[in-house]
Amino acid sequence: PPSTSRVLAPPTMRNYNNFNKIWSKPRRPFEKERLDRELRLCGEYGLRCKREIWRINVTLSKMRRTARALLTLPESHQRRQLEGSALLRRCHDYGFLDEEKDKLDYVLSLTVPDVLERRLQTIVFKIGMAKSVHHARTLILQRHISVGKQIVTAPSFMV
Repeated sequence: PPSTSRVLAPPTMRNYNNFNKIWSKPRRPFEKERLDRELRLCGEYGLRCKREIWRINVTLSKMRRTARALLTLPESHQRRQLEGSALLRRCHDYGFLDEEKDKLDYVLSLTVPDVLERRLQTIVFKIGMAKSVHHARTLILQRHISVGKQIVTAPSFMV
C-alpha cells in the first residue's frame, strides 16, 4: 500500500454547557419573612421547590436592571427606544403587563406573583381544567395538556 503522510488529529472535545445563571440562592438563608413568603407562594401556586421562585427572581432582576439602565438614558436615545420597546413587547407577549401599561416604569413594578400567574400550571387550574394547582401540575406532567397542537410537559411553561 502507498504510504501517506496523513496525520490524524485527535478528536476535539466540544463543551456545549450553558453558562448563563438561571437561579441564585438568597444571600441570607434563614430570613424568616422571606422564608414565610416563599413557602406561601409555593403552596399557593403549587411549586415543586423554592428554586422555582429564585429562578423567577433572577429573571425579574435582569429585566429591572435593563429597565433602570434604559431609564437613565434620554427619551430620544436610539438604544432606549429600541431595547425599551423590545423589553415592553416581551412583557406584553408573556402577559406580565397589560397593553395600556407601555412605559418602562411598569417593568420596575413587576413582582413574582405577576409572573407566577402566567405559568401553564396556574392557568390550567384557574380555567377549571384541574381541581387544584397540584392536580394541574400532574396533568401537565402526564401529557394531558396541550398548548395549540403542541403537548407541553413543563408546568413552568409561560402562557
